[in-house]
Amino acid sequence: MLRYRVTKADGRRVENVLSIGLVRDFPKEKDAWREVDRLGLLVRVNEDTSNVRIHFNTLAEHYLKADFGEDAVRPKSGNTIRIVEHYVRDYLIARWGNQIAEDIKPLEIQHWLKSLNNTGLAWTTISKIRGIMHRVFKVGILHDRVSINPVEHVETRCKTNYKAIVITPTQTLAILQLLTNPLHYALVLTCAATALRSSEILALRWADIVWLEGKTRVSKRWANGKDGETKTEASDGYVPLHPVLAEHLREWRVQTSYATETDFVFPSVREGGKKPLYASTFVADYLRPAALKVGISIADGQRFGLHNLRHSLSNWLVNKAKVPPKTVQGILRHAKIQTTLDLYTQGDGDETRAAQGEFLAAMGMTIE
Repeated sequence: MLRYRVTKADGRRVENVLSIGLVRDFPKEKDAWREVDRLGLLVRVNEDTSNVRIHFNTLAEHYLKADFGEDAVRPKSGNTIRIVEHYVRDYLIARWGNQIAEDIKPLEIQHWLKSLNNTGLAWTTISKIRGIMHRVFKVGILHDRVSINPVEHVETRCKTNYKAIVITPTQTLAILQLLTNPLHYALVLTCAATALRSSEILALRWADIVWLEGKTRVSKRWANGKDGETKTEASDGYVPLHPVLAEHLREWRVQTSYATETDFVFPSVREGGKKPLYASTFVADYLRPAALKVGISIADGQRFGLHNLRHSLSNWLVNKAKVPPKTVQGILRHAKIQTTLDLYTQGDGDETRAAQGEFLAAMGMTIE
């Protein structure tokens, strides 16, 4: 019996068997191989496998399993998986799923991406879709599902028209003065001074604050009602804790009903402290109205939330305080300094704490 594997149209490798003859007719292995040659079976096997071509939907599902399944080299967060699955199934498979993957032409892809922009999709989103499609084919080549990548030479624009609203330290202090709830005050102050992402600040427990070393541990983020991995490997680390901010957090810990090491620093009172505060509700009911009241211009439908405090700190440190970009990168925990500025230097804990202190001092906040 000659056993061999064939790749089916759905991408599965299936074992096949061809009969050669009886053992008594071919007592030695070399005799059996001579018969295989005489019958031309190897030629038939190779012709069969070369004619099998995979559909794009199968290729895309294989990519999702390879890059996001249990065997993934770099595990992704649940939020990332959900977003990528949306792009793959609702855009890529919806458009290309029934086509043979290797029959898709680069110019077809180029025209399709352009049409997405014509229907109102932002180029930044289209660029992400293009990148995912490129990755689908790259994984397919790696796993011998396809032999070409038609996305290789397809171009998109990646410039965004979005500009985040940034506010000054004075405006930040004005917002804080309108927040009468100490929970809300502590949350906004911490977010403004640390530039933590909203998902990261919500996941903080009191045990994450390393008081004696002047830093806060960031090892998780709150997403979909539970703890998850940080956005990137670079996000997993520490942010500085200046004495001014530490003093305010100590005052908040005295006031909160949830002050044990395992409690959330910014808990939801409605949930009895079992979950953190709901960021979207807080922004809509308190932060945004306070920002409007102090004169910050926010158009209807324009984004403004805790993430704007992150943008604001970065903008102030770089453009006003003239803090070295590498130090700012350390505070923001960007994976690449190009995200902050296209420079390379080395920052340390003292510099980042001092930079945070400059911001707090500019707000007029000191330890009494």
